This record gives sequence, C-alpha cells and structure tokens, in this order.
Amino acid sequence: MRRRKRNYIVMMAVCLLLFALSGGVVRHFSVPAAIVMAVVAMIIPPFAVMVANTRDPDDPEDDDPYDSQNDPHP
Repeated sequence: MRRRKRNYIVMMAVCLLLFALSGGVVRHFSVPAAIVMAVVAMIIPPFAVMVANTRDPDDPEDDDPYDSQNDPHP
C-alpha cells in the first residue's frame, strides 16, 4: 500500500508541476508547448488512480477479507 500511495503522489505532483509550468512559464516562450504540457497533465490523473487502485500481490495489506479467492475455508 505504501508503494501505491507513493506512486500516486509522485504522479499527481508531476501533473501539478506540468500545469503550473505550462501556464506560468512555458506559455511565454511557446504556446503550443504549453498546450501539449497541459494536455499531458490532463491525462495523468486517470492513470494515477488506476495505479493507486491496483492490488499489490506482495503487500498483505492489500488482501481483501471479503474476497472468495482468499478464503481459507471454501
């Protein structure tokens, strides 16, 4: 779970950085580059959510107690 949270935070930080740089700095030099950066920043959040919600098979905290596959008594 710790790895998933870290990856989510990093991806969202990159997203915020891209938005801030595209609107505050890059647009003064190149509007098309700023637009590309903003579009890339818009695409990152859905992937960040998918990464955050993917179960880590190596982490016992990610085991769902209500999942029938983890039931020791079938």
